[in-house]
Amino acid sequence: MIRIATIGSNFITEQFLDAIEHTNLFDIAGIYSRSTEKAEALATKHNAKLVFNNLDELASCSEIDAVYIASPNSLHFEQSVQMLKAGKHVICEKPLAANFQHAKEMFKVAEENRVVLFEAFLTECLPNFKVVQHSLDNLGRITQAHFSYCQYSSRYSKYLEGENPNTFNPSFANGSIMDIGYYCVATAVALFGEPKSIKATANLLDSGVDSNGQVIFVYPNFSLVISHSKVSNSFVNSEVQGENGAIQVRNLSQMEQVLLCRKGELEIDLTEEQHNNTMYYEAIEFAKWVQSSEMDAGKVARSLSVARILTEIRHQTNVVFPSDNQMNIKKVLN
Repeated sequence: MIRIATIGSNFITEQFLDAIEHTNLFDIAGIYSRSTEKAEALATKHNAKLVFNNLDELASCSEIDAVYIASPNSLHFEQSVQMLKAGKHVICEKPLAANFQHAKEMFKVAEENRVVLFEAFLTECLPNFKVVQHSLDNLGRITQAHFSYCQYSSRYSKYLEGENPNTFNPSFANGSIMDIGYYCVATAVALFGEPKSIKATANLLDSGVDSNGQVIFVYPNFSLVISHSKVSNSFVNSEVQGENGAIQVRNLSQMEQVLLCRKGELEIDLTEEQHNNTMYYEAIEFAKWVQSSEMDAGKVARSLSVARILTEIRHQTNVVFPSDNQMNIKKVLN
């Protein structure tokens, strides 16, 4: 059993804890939160014997093998590096880091300390992602694609009322492309690799982050358009089109339904049944990395590609985070 601790006490942490309980591969050994009360409540609920409100104590604890990090994006780099240097395996929520330079450094630290660093991009681990991946040949030559994730944020009303929630605060390395837009970017890279070029536009809030936007990925033989928004809802399926038909995906991040539509044929539902907690699959994949003490080179490359592209998208749309200023961010993708 992998003795794991968590950093963070939001709903994502709760979902992850529920997922790993179903794998029978982890012992929930510890819970960290700045609020001792929150940590104790989570520990009681999930039978964790250790409670932390000090990261140094967590890092030095010999009873912890791995750490799940679900803190604000701006803290991913600092907290991951601390745990990796302490010899802990790390599964860090997406996006892995606020910028490409930080992501590169995180993987370097993992390698130097002979531990694994896993970006918690759940979509790539889903059974229905593999269905899409294996069905692309049915389309013939791919001609174009459109990935959409637009979801009105429950925090937007608070922002409009004059508050500054984390979701729309550049100090937390957040915004639309870094949150739900990430799924479109990462899924595109996981399926088709890094594009030859990108063109990004966005609408910015007064806080300095993007509320919504579009990105065009140019591949050698086709283009992929990404639509993302945290201030509006969309009910359009994502789609990959080819000369012989199209694949449609409902709810791209969760891949709830996969349809194959070929010329002159009835629509085929390719959807496979998935665990009701889709984080279950990434937990199993992370456990494999830990047990082998090896990182999957392809998934590491995908993580770095996505970090580089997100940094370039923000460069093009003038979304700047405090950590960018510290690192003198320049264009990283031509």
